[in-house]
Amino acid sequence: MLIWLAEYLTQFYSPFSVFQYLTLRGILAVITSLLISWVAGPIVIGHLNRLQMGQAIRIDGPQSHLSKAGTPTMGGALILVSLFVSTLLWGDLGNRYIWIVMATTLAFGLVGWVDDYRKVVEKNPRGLPARWKYLWQSLFGLLAAIVLYQTAQSPAELALIIPFFKNVSLTMGPAYILLTYLVIVGTSNAVNLTDGLDGLAILPTVLVSGALGVFAYLAGNYQFAGYLNIPFISGAGELLIFTAALCGAGLGFLWFNTYPAMVFMGDVGSLALGAALGVVAVIVRQEIVLFIMGGVFVVETLSVILQVASFKLTGKRIFRMAPLHHHYELKGWPEPRVIVRFWIITVVLVLIGLATLKLR
Repeated sequence: MLIWLAEYLTQFYSPFSVFQYLTLRGILAVITSLLISWVAGPIVIGHLNRLQMGQAIRIDGPQSHLSKAGTPTMGGALILVSLFVSTLLWGDLGNRYIWIVMATTLAFGLVGWVDDYRKVVEKNPRGLPARWKYLWQSLFGLLAAIVLYQTAQSPAELALIIPFFKNVSLTMGPAYILLTYLVIVGTSNAVNLTDGLDGLAILPTVLVSGALGVFAYLAGNYQFAGYLNIPFISGAGELLIFTAALCGAGLGFLWFNTYPAMVFMGDVGSLALGAALGVVAVIVRQEIVLFIMGGVFVVETLSVILQVASFKLTGKRIFRMAPLHHHYELKGWPEPRVIVRFWIITVVLVLIGLATLKLR
């Protein structure tokens, strides 16, 4: 929005043209969303406390979690407000990718909000039934996939890029819709499953988002894309503003969510942020790199799948408890140790993902 104002003011004072630079607007997007989170955080937390929007804790989980009962949840709304306001201020609202990403993020956030509302306000421990949650996720994920497929302007936007190999890509055709659907819905649920400890999900989300911002910036620049042998996606560079805003909003939320948490993000945050990462990765054609950088999300999800499959087939559990972070807690690891070690692993995986830009 402000880019239009800057364009107008440039005719009167040329230094306003500096706001045309993506890097500057990206920095400002981080700062803006971070400040919004810091300022609005105490207000939101106080409001949630007054409404008694407290988190219910599973009695069959780690006993150390029982003290968290009543901690306000649905704090993901704070992340989304900070993210959207900052993106609207600093993004180019004439860019179709900005609207697709924001609409997808909002849609998944609404699914999470309904789930949280039923759990916290209506005191329904099941929340939104799993079949309905998955149905709405599927509908929104499929809609995003179809829109991206129908609006693609070049073959590169529909090709599957294989990292670490130079000039290796697969023509997807209509299969692009299925892959996009799986990436968006899968990432949404993966982040949701990881969100079980204070700050565990939000910092990896910030790190992966920052790295995807780098990919978006490079993919949207014809010269950089050509030099690095990645597909040139016209307009994708503007997603740097969205990912930067997500980084700022996430760091601002972590200020209040770090151990011991003052607020939890809830499904309204985790489902939305996971979908956001998925759709950005699809647009910049880095689905496999997302799988690498989000390795913590992937392993957490696999631990649940393996646990359920093993128990149904053999009656035995592989882990003491799933998702995986609870397994380590029950082994005696203090919660902060689990969190920080998962953060460190994510830093390494994100660096490996960024290395794919040159190791081809």
